[in-house]
Amino acid sequence: MATRKTGRGFRQRVLLLMVLSGFCGPAAAQDYDIEVPGLDQVTPAATEDATLFRNVRVFDGKAPDLSPPCNVLVRGNTIERISLDPIDVGDKVRTIAGGGRVLMPGLIDAHWHAFMVGTPQPVLMSAEPSYLHHRSAQEAEATLMRGFTTIRDLGGPVFGLKRAIDEGIVVGPRIYPSGAFISQTSGHGDFRFLFELPRQPGGPLSYTEREGIAAIADSPDEVRLRVREQLRNGASQIKLMAGGGVSSQHNPIESSQFTEAELRAAVDAAADWGTYVAVHAYTSQAVRRAIAAGVKCIDHGQLVDDATAQLMAEKGIWWSLQPLTYDAEVFARMSPASQQKALQVFAGTENAYRMAKEYNIKTVFGADILFDPGAASRQGSYLAMLARWMTPAEALKTATANTGELLALSSFINPYPGKLGVVEEGALADLLLVEGNPLEKLDIVADPDKNFLVIMKDGKIYKNTLTP
Repeated sequence: MATRKTGRGFRQRVLLLMVLSGFCGPAAAQDYDIEVPGLDQVTPAATEDATLFRNVRVFDGKAPDLSPPCNVLVRGNTIERISLDPIDVGDKVRTIAGGGRVLMPGLIDAHWHAFMVGTPQPVLMSAEPSYLHHRSAQEAEATLMRGFTTIRDLGGPVFGLKRAIDEGIVVGPRIYPSGAFISQTSGHGDFRFLFELPRQPGGPLSYTEREGIAAIADSPDEVRLRVREQLRNGASQIKLMAGGGVSSQHNPIESSQFTEAELRAAVDAAADWGTYVAVHAYTSQAVRRAIAAGVKCIDHGQLVDDATAQLMAEKGIWWSLQPLTYDAEVFARMSPASQQKALQVFAGTENAYRMAKEYNIKTVFGADILFDPGAASRQGSYLAMLARWMTPAEALKTATANTGELLALSSFINPYPGKLGVVEEGALADLLLVEGNPLEKLDIVADPDKNFLVIMKDGKIYKNTLTP
């Protein structure tokens, strides 16, 4: 790395490494006249280009109806103006003739695993890490092209992927990363091989721990340590496994995991960083223990009873709920142990959506696809399935405005400060121009190649199939 003042070369090189490692800011490099390659790209400046969507009907992410025909002006990475009257912007503004089509917020998936979604589990556990990261980058671009402009990543080594997307090196959605999901020994996140047991305190880490997929912790102190590690790496929220799961082979779906003290250690450590804890849990016992510890978001919960659902409503708990139902192709690829547990979850999905609506629980959509490239390609069809339990507007709200509100719980460590999931003045410009009306026919979102004519993220157009 070249510097302009070689007389202080050693000190400059040390400081440069500190800047790149996050130990000090870029101002320190400037004080010593150090050139930091790519440093100006770490927080990309919003483009000054402006785009006018002319003659569109807006679904704003909240209201059950479309707006009258209007015009929407995007400048830089935000929505500057929405007007029923013509907007005079001059000749230098890109104009997209909406033709009365629907303009809506970019979709948000509240439960995604960018590193693991499209790679079969045997490959994930055996392939070269660099190969796996290339696969995740490819999948990230596919996710954005499905109209999902933001994901809340609930487990996996995606910090590098997030940075590469933010710097424009690869194409993909905004990522709210959790880092490694934190699990107790024998918990849902314990994917260690049998030869990696028994675990010795202070001993070598397992493969999944070394790669940042999972972190094993078995006391409040260990939980606190693992949470702080993820926060240090850039986590925007923390994910813990508080109960049994379908894809893990060594714990029953009914099991409760982590003590209340262990869960509270995570909650307290996250709160110190201004953020929150989400937990994987299916049963009433696991969910109630998590709520008692101060957890703010329950992911799954298909097996809770009415009393627990009412408690979630009373406490203002977020419910990240997935339409987990029988899919013959996906089911056939599961192990026998996973199939048995999956059937229990499928049986509870209908009741879960009933309770979420009956008790007015704050609900967000998540697909939660793992190890399955075929299912990943149908991400939008999982959202379309919500028409079984909700109106199209209610379903879309769970993947737009509601999720934007949930993401804002990361407060001062929010990686993308600003409003997401809505079309309103001042909001971040993540937008879809849609062929057809998704408030009348939700399955439009299941065919993004055909129906999403324009995809914009952060004010930049990544897809435009309309003739200029």
